Amino acid sequence: MDPRWLIHLRRIQAEAQTGLEYARDAYDLERYARIRDTAVALVADLGAIQPGEVQAVFANDAGYATPKIDVRAAVVRAGRILLVRERADGRWTLPGGWADIDDAPSIAVTREVREEAGLEVRVRKLAALYDRRLHGHPPHRYHIYKVFFLCDAEAGDPVAGEETLEAAFFPADALPPLSTGRVTAGQIARMLEHWRDATLPTDFD
Repeated sequence: MDPRWLIHLRRIQAEAQTGLEYARDAYDLERYARIRDTAVALVADLGAIQPGEVQAVFANDAGYATPKIDVRAAVVRAGRILLVRERADGRWTLPGGWADIDDAPSIAVTREVREEAGLEVRVRKLAALYDRRLHGHPPHRYHIYKVFFLCDAEAGDPVAGEETLEAAFFPADALPPLSTGRVTAGQIARMLEHWRDATLPTDFD
């Protein structure tokens, strides 16, 4: 779980963001803006982040506050799973990223695999819908839902994209250092279980 202070401050920021969307009274708008700015300052102080960085993140959100959606592709070939090495931290993860506006989830995940690993894939199954806070990831300023799809890849070898340094298939017992903000070893193991047993129901929460 994320630290309690981060959970509480995310909720405060979400209430302020929603208030700024729906309030019409000038006093209420000013009050919600002050609440948002206070949440920004507290996140910056407690998380040792520059206030400007936090403000830039919060300023990108508008409207009713909802969790963000992160899509991930589990592409398995001959028992090996596809991973990409991120430029951001030099560690490995399942291909994926933020879902874009106007993209269906399956379109978003196939695009991410194409951009990060150079492979065309077909979505076979929605394997899991996880609340990121509940699955051993490091804390994050956003509340995030992670959506994992089992995908089948067409022929060809993976190649790195603009946001990745490498792309390759790995056996389950020889995974490289993982970018745990994006994926955990337990999640990869669970995706391989779904690949071996197509009758497993979709995981959630």
